[in-house]
Amino acid sequence: MSMDLLQQIAASRLPLTFHRAEDIDKIRVLRAAGLVIAMVPSPSDPLNFGGTATAAQVLAVTRKGREELSSFSYPDEQRPASRGSRPWLSAKIAAMAGKRSKGASGQRNAEGP
Repeated sequence: MSMDLLQQIAASRLPLTFHRAEDIDKIRVLRAAGLVIAMVPSPSDPLNFGGTATAAQVLAVTRKGREELSSFSYPDEQRPASRGSRPWLSAKIAAMAGKRSKGASGQRNAEGP
């Protein structure tokens, strides 16, 4: 599937070159959908739009490609918590705020009136 390849591309260091014919075809699909910026060779037989391409090079994943990746999931996967919901972050901030307020009140008491 092209989305599997898009995930692989997004996790790799770019530019990335593909030589297998099936990968090159998937890169063409991703490029046509606007998900990647890639150099894909034209068919070697322009009259029949066929022939073997030697390589395709992916230069970047577009913003649209990253958005598709963030919203894509397989049917049996659980969706991760949305970016707005971060209970671990809220708890950490509350703990840090508690430490600061205790430290600030201790300094005031030590200095005196």
